[in-house]
Amino acid sequence: MPVLYAPDYKREFIIQMDASDVGIGIVMSQLGEKNEEHPVLYLGQKFTDAQRKYSTTEKECAAIIYVIKKLKYYLDGQNFTVETDHNPLVWLKTNAGTNPRVMRWSLALQPFQYKVILKAGKNI
Repeated sequence: MPVLYAPDYKREFIIQMDASDVGIGIVMSQLGEKNEEHPVLYLGQKFTDAQRKYSTTEKECAAIIYVIKKLKYYLDGQNFTVETDHNPLVWLKTNAGTNPRVMRWSLALQPFQYKVILKAGKNI
């Protein structure tokens, strides 16, 4: 496990996250001087019984909402990138569909300045 680095608020944060049937895993990192990615924080959360019944898309959306709530003080006013292996998260910022829960989550994300990048699961 790489050594954690202190956050540098002059650099953009990168959040890599993935949701499974039981919970979510998150790594927040930043690019260093030599364009090397350095971890700043590791975070995980087990899903509740109700969350385990969510669809895959809802689980991935729940993961990004968890990140925003837990890391608000890091991310508020900062540009950041979310790397995910779940394609629907790419459209979450612009189109929440018709699911009321996902629509609420989409609204909760609006104040934040972020972009979503789709990556293969093995690269996250």
